[in-house]
Amino acid sequence: MARMNNKKKAGIVKSLWERANGAARRKWQSVAQRSHEFYLNEQLTAEEMKNLEESGMPTFIINRITPVVEMMKFFVTSNSPRWQAVGTEGSDIDIAAVHSDIAAYCWSLSGGKSLFANIIQDSLTKGVGYFFVDVEPDMDRGMGEVILKRVDPFDVYVDPMSRDQLFRDASYIIIKKNLPKRHLEEMFPDHKRKIKKATGSNDSSSGMFSERDLGQSEIIDPINIGDEAYDPTTGDQEEVIDLYEQYSKEKLPYYNVVIKLPVTEKRAKTAKELVDAKIQEYSAEKQVEVKEGVQKIQMALESGEIIEERAQLEMEKMQQAVSDDIESYAQELYANLDEHLSKTETIVMSEKEYLLTKASSQMGPSIVDAVRFYDTRIKVCCVIGDTLLYEYYLANTEYPLVPICYTYTGSPYPMSAVTPLVGKQQEINKAHQIMLHNANLSSNLRWAYQEGSIDEEEWEKYSSAPGALLKYRQGFESPTPIQPMAINNAFYTITQQGKSDIEYMSGIYSAMQGDTSSQHETYRGMLAVDEHGTRRIKAWLQTMIEPSLEHLGSVFAETAQDTYQAQKVFRIVQPQADDSNEESSSRINVPLYNDFGDVIGKWNDYASSKFDVRYVGGSTMPVNRWALIEEYFKWFQAGLIDDIAMLGETDIRNKEEIVERKSLYAQLQQQVEQMKEELDMKDANVQTLQRQLVQAGIKGRVSAAEADIRKDVYETKAQQKLLRNQRKDNSKKNE
Repeated sequence: MARMNNKKKAGIVKSLWERANGAARRKWQSVAQRSHEFYLNEQLTAEEMKNLEESGMPTFIINRITPVVEMMKFFVTSNSPRWQAVGTEGSDIDIAAVHSDIAAYCWSLSGGKSLFANIIQDSLTKGVGYFFVDVEPDMDRGMGEVILKRVDPFDVYVDPMSRDQLFRDASYIIIKKNLPKRHLEEMFPDHKRKIKKATGSNDSSSGMFSERDLGQSEIIDPINIGDEAYDPTTGDQEEVIDLYEQYSKEKLPYYNVVIKLPVTEKRAKTAKELVDAKIQEYSAEKQVEVKEGVQKIQMALESGEIIEERAQLEMEKMQQAVSDDIESYAQELYANLDEHLSKTETIVMSEKEYLLTKASSQMGPSIVDAVRFYDTRIKVCCVIGDTLLYEYYLANTEYPLVPICYTYTGSPYPMSAVTPLVGKQQEINKAHQIMLHNANLSSNLRWAYQEGSIDEEEWEKYSSAPGALLKYRQGFESPTPIQPMAINNAFYTITQQGKSDIEYMSGIYSAMQGDTSSQHETYRGMLAVDEHGTRRIKAWLQTMIEPSLEHLGSVFAETAQDTYQAQKVFRIVQPQADDSNEESSSRINVPLYNDFGDVIGKWNDYASSKFDVRYVGGSTMPVNRWALIEEYFKWFQAGLIDDIAMLGETDIRNKEEIVERKSLYAQLQQQVEQMKEELDMKDANVQTLQRQLVQAGIKGRVSAAEADIRKDVYETKAQQKLLRNQRKDNSKKNE
């Protein structure tokens, strides 16, 4: 029954693929393949090539599409994209900063520079390019790494009912490939038995060839190859089988469960021993404090400061207070122990996990609370031929496939940048072929002659040789040269107008590609042309690429948080302008332990952190270094920035050492200025002291003079008093 069920699931997946591979999708792939071939310089079909050769016309082309696409690709992929994470809570701010380092690490690990360029090339030539966020479980010694990959747009089949430019509303997305069985066995070593038994059809009628090759002609372009594979060990042809990977969105029931963590006997015993040891240590400390207090009371008693009854009362109070303190401390520790042992944890479970946990006799009673809710998950179903290989659910809420469209058409079939240029490119090729063919006819004349009048072999050999003498037989009319019709000057106008039209339609002008004849005479004029000429590319960047890259950042964050749950160190190497490398590292999921030796949390807990990912707009666009340095130099001259900021934007070698030296000079200059201020202060203090000394000397002299004057006054008063007394005595004697 299970086997029939698997067969039925495989049939459903193949049925959905056939529905997605409808007429609209095949037409889109045909047009996209045609545009891709024009970019790869395959602009003539084999049938057209054969007809031109039979007509004696040239088969060359004047490719104006490839340079345009390469310039557009350069403008968009000049720099690597950058993402910035914003923490939703205060505790998530630090881990949000680490996420930017993780994104840069995985981007470098995936070869993001070339990967991004190839995806943008797919978008320009095929209409859409795809990022694929995948997990390589065997990397980092089995710890797993998040890897960004590219998926060929022709291998992706989107639900035709999707109307979102990022295909987020698609009910399913299928990746279909035709691969050899040996290759599949290497990809899925755990399913070798199923792969060997699987049977399928190698159907290549999914629009592989462009519409130019869908006629009765048996000639196929060299760029189009068949689905043939050969064993490299034996050289024999291998069996190729169809592989389908279906991604679909499903709403699944989940439970937000609060569980009381179980307490083991060993863990409880160890915790109680630790608590008892702490109580004993605290009690010993308090007993020492009691002895010290008793000693102080006895000294006070002996010195007569207190009486014996007061001393006895104080010692009893001290002993009671210590006993109460020890008991309170023990109760607090035991309460914390009970709280620690009865710790709860909130876990999100699927409905199946919750029912099994609830039915368990051991875990069921530990469930404190449970809240049911629905969440979106991506279901992956892999089918090989007629056999279901595996199916499982990703932790993502969005598809791991992230498209970058060029021109969104309101359907899963966007238009490429090359498609509108194909007609003009054919016009240019045909006009040049006609003009060159006319020039060949003018330089190699054709002749009309009567049969038998000339030696045909001799005329074919020497008729175009300069100064040759050509003879014809007597009695016949002389051969008559047939001049080609004069070519219309409109052909020259058509070629020039066609080139201008391609530049106008694509937005890539000759001046932007270094054509000096069409560049502006002044430097500022060139900058203005560069600024205005890239507006169409900037519009595509803002409306298509940046939303896709922001969505890619969100999908990457979901996948990375589900993958990186163990302790890990990320090392990022950033190349500098002077060919040196700057290395930085970030750590996540570092365990934190409590006093009991238990893990109570994680530092930089990456898996459970919540943050929003924002794409840094314009981070991939090129920067005109000359213009930027000139602006910085003007700001430096105006005093808006210092020399350190100016130096940081240059490409001078060893600029870090220069900045360090300038910083040292600045410190020394600051110290010199500080010492100068101190010296000036000391000079001022010396002058103040000198003035104070002079003033003190003056005051001393004045005080001495005042003392002399007082002495004279006192002597005069004494003499006067003595004279008055003598006179008083004399007057008494006379009486």
